[in-house]
Amino acid sequence: MIRSAQIARKTAETDIKLQFDIDGNGKSVINSGVGFFDHMLVLFAKHGLFDLTVNCDGDLEVDCHHTIEDIGIALGQALSKALGDKAGIKRYGTAFVPMDEALAMVSLDISGRPFLVYDVVIPSQNIGTYDSEMTEEFLRALAFNAGLTLHIKLLSGKNSHHIVEAIFKALGRALDEATRKDERIVGVMSTKGTL
Repeated sequence: MIRSAQIARKTAETDIKLQFDIDGNGKSVINSGVGFFDHMLVLFAKHGLFDLTVNCDGDLEVDCHHTIEDIGIALGQALSKALGDKAGIKRYGTAFVPMDEALAMVSLDISGRPFLVYDVVIPSQNIGTYDSEMTEEFLRALAFNAGLTLHIKLLSGKNSHHIVEAIFKALGRALDEATRKDERIVGVMSTKGTL
């Protein structure tokens, strides 16, 4: 079964075309118009071994908020669609990733119950044209549209670039673990019989 999805999402604020393949090899082509965010999505795809293509024409003359949040929505929708009935997946994933002085933990459950716990302080307001507050907004949009219970905790870190990079790498690795199939799992990994 091919676990991939395409999402086209157009609003008055953004026009997004996104292709996501769970069983890829880390290839990505990202064009959001926000350089640092593009870099983070490349890292997410590489460390999750996902193939990801994102093209977004957003209202960057306002700021980066709509662009980043809406890409989170589209990516969450693509993940949910690509997973299908979630049969055979491990469901849970956790990753600790160091980036120099920064150490981030991401733990997630593909539960169908969206929730975000975000325990992170990023020192700088901006990293290039990227508003660092948008890290939380992106993660919330992703979690709520993919049906993830998502916990993000910063264990150490002073450099804003390093902190956000550690989070995106850990997100990719944790999601890779959770989406992996295990032949021992019959149906879904839930005593309720549904996720």
